[in-house]
Amino acid sequence: MTTPSDLTPHDPQDATPADGEAPRRAIKSFVVRAGRMGTGQIKALAELGPRFVLPFQAATPLDYEAVFGRKAPVVLEIGFGMGGATAQIAQTLADHDFIGCEVHEPGVGALLKLIGEQDIPNIRIFQHDAVEVLEQMIPKASLAGIHIFFPDPWHKKRHNKRRLIQTPFVAKLIEHLAPGGYLHCATDWQPYAEQMLEVLSAEPQLQNTAAGYAEKPAYRPLTKFENRGLKLGHGVWDLVFTRRL
Repeated sequence: MTTPSDLTPHDPQDATPADGEAPRRAIKSFVVRAGRMGTGQIKALAELGPRFVLPFQAATPLDYEAVFGRKAPVVLEIGFGMGGATAQIAQTLADHDFIGCEVHEPGVGALLKLIGEQDIPNIRIFQHDAVEVLEQMIPKASLAGIHIFFPDPWHKKRHNKRRLIQTPFVAKLIEHLAPGGYLHCATDWQPYAEQMLEVLSAEPQLQNTAAGYAEKPAYRPLTKFENRGLKLGHGVWDLVFTRRL
């Protein structure tokens, strides 16, 4: 979880071009950004990666019970940044299992380091595009929840179309939520919050849990960046919607 996120979306467009058109990009949940690896992150990747990082395998739906060694509600997080909030949430909701998608290797290493230091058993990681993970490895109607915290807001108007929360992507998310499952988004950029509210409210399969924006759920911790912003008078908006039964 970062702001801007290390998982930032490409244009949510169909990859199949019409005759004579240049190829258009498919929905992607990220662009890869460079980052330095600390020695602790490198060690965590080497020692804990084989256990906690899941290999991407096309057309191979996950068996959650086999992956986690138990039967529990599963929550998918898209873009966990450096993983601090993910680790805290997994400890707070110890009766849930968490799958985090993050392409940024330092972030993957940082979360693995936290998993090792704090002995957190209920997290698994994909270092892969979340859209492909959803389509190829997450069984439909199987998730208890989806977390998308502080995705890149793409501040400039001409870049707004690159924002992750758009109707086509939300439709993909809904396919993988179990009935009654929730989608929790958070942003510190008000124009993006307004777009999120508009897009999610327009989806007939989703129901808002609040009359507009939600109170921050107790399980979501405040990040250092968020705390700093709040002290400067910046707002943070949470949106929590559930899939209709």
